[in-house]
Amino acid sequence: MVMSWIWTGMVALSIIAAAFSGNMSALSAAVPKGAQAGVTLAVSMAGSICLWTGVGKLMEKAGLTGKLSKLLRPLLGRIFPSIKTDSVLENHLSANVCANFLGLGNAATPMGIQAAQRMAMGCNGIASNELCKLIVLNTASIQLIPANVAAVRSSLGCNTPFDILPAVWITSLCSAGLGVVMAWGLGRLWKK
Repeated sequence: MVMSWIWTGMVALSIIAAAFSGNMSALSAAVPKGAQAGVTLAVSMAGSICLWTGVGKLMEKAGLTGKLSKLLRPLLGRIFPSIKTDSVLENHLSANVCANFLGLGNAATPMGIQAAQRMAMGCNGIASNELCKLIVLNTASIQLIPANVAAVRSSLGCNTPFDILPAVWITSLCSAGLGVVMAWGLGRLWKK
């Protein structure tokens, strides 16, 4: 609901600004071009998203997700202590983190929602510290292979879509690390 109001406000401000600056013809020409570019981008990214989502499903079927879950257990156990007693939550979180590692935000979202729903059970509508950390980690995810970003760059004509890897690694580690530290600190500051 709020986003629809924000979107409507942005469109209205654009129309008003174009009318006052005398650029209504430019705005009229930009609207169909933008819509066409959006559809072209969505179609070109669909193949990459399907590929990496399929890779994720194959990893799950081959048992790699379970192995990655065991590998990530020490780290995830420190961030989310409740996974020590909830194996379903552990599987959802591990799959979510692995999908984010691969830069598959679209594939990570359903697993993140399942983990969040599992964490929210019995919380009476109040987000727990663990749930806040999960949201922070999903927002500022650590990406080893930014598949979606590479797909966008490739669709826009970039010949080396993965040349951004060092920058992605540094920024995603910094943002996720700072986010978890802040969520942990604020969680301790505002304990019930």
